[in-house]
Amino acid sequence: MRGKLAVFYEAGRPFELQEAPIPEVEPGAILVKVSLANICGSDLHYWRGDTRAGYMAPLPRGTVLGHEMVGRVHTLGEGVSTDSLGQPLSEGDRVVYCYFYPCGRCYACLGGDPAACPRKQDGFRTPDDYPYFSGAYAEYYYLKPGGYVFKVPDELSDEIVAPANCALSEVMYGLAKAGLGLGDTVVVQGAGGLGLYACAVAKEMGAKTVICVDLLEARLELARAFGADHTINATEMEPLEERVQRVLELTDGVGAHVVAELAGVPKLLPEGLEMLRNGGTFLEIGSMVMGHTVELDPSVLIRGTKRIIGIATYEPRVLSQALGFLQRTLNKYPYEKMLSHIFPLEEINEAFEQAEWLRSQPTSIIRAALST
Repeated sequence: MRGKLAVFYEAGRPFELQEAPIPEVEPGAILVKVSLANICGSDLHYWRGDTRAGYMAPLPRGTVLGHEMVGRVHTLGEGVSTDSLGQPLSEGDRVVYCYFYPCGRCYACLGGDPAACPRKQDGFRTPDDYPYFSGAYAEYYYLKPGGYVFKVPDELSDEIVAPANCALSEVMYGLAKAGLGLGDTVVVQGAGGLGLYACAVAKEMGAKTVICVDLLEARLELARAFGADHTINATEMEPLEERVQRVLELTDGVGAHVVAELAGVPKLLPEGLEMLRNGGTFLEIGSMVMGHTVELDPSVLIRGTKRIIGIATYEPRVLSQALGFLQRTLNKYPYEKMLSHIFPLEEINEAFEQAEWLRSQPTSIIRAALST
């Protein structure tokens, strides 16, 4: 038996649909039949060619991208009978799973911070190498032994669950690490997938005021549905001093407790620091591409006792918490609107073209997905 996968070779070259043998499943592993795989902002970075050589660059023979996904258990390896929380697991069960693998044997893991493991995302493989299916843009995904997997509650649809193992879990983990507390004020820079989740998560964590900034009015309207108390259209409020002043007006003149950069725009960092109150925290999740720099006056940090923290993934336990979060708030926020377009895997090139937001005509897509 063989399965389809979309192979990425380099920016500017279309994905190529290929086939690979369905792998034998080793003890402790799980083969998942992918149901839905989203196009995340980081995948668009690869597709555009934003990532420089040496930073998780695609291998010369190509690789399979994608990590934001949901699927059903196809084959359980020997010794696997439950998910990571001990719930019975059978073939056919719907699951979500971490796309990274903390090693458990480094200074970060042993220090209780698996999200900071320097080797957690090692091991990009090509479709020529066993186990062949190492990315979401394929019919199957091979969850290696030791991978974290959680059964999906029946009431949560694939469309709602697919972003849980990336966008939602990262935001939940990031806001907690930033120290967001009851009655705090949050500024969310960017109303894409990460930003919309951040608005809802911040409100559920007890934030008094959530302010969302974006370029597109349609996204800001959706942000309000996800809990934003105030929105700022960056195209209508220039220069940045006006946006900073507006945040100060909305925070009694002192600034926000937390500012989260979720748009992937590095120049938002200095602006966000100006929006922070003394003692506040700037949370950086969006700007994952190396080589982009901004000018920064370090005295802003010192004079205001401000700090910056960066988040790339999350602790695996957070993924199970994300499922619980979705269950509790299922009827409170319009999660179904976050995934606006679904394409078949065979139309992956069209899907990426449509999902691109860095173009002259703004895209209407909030989040696009590929169905297998």
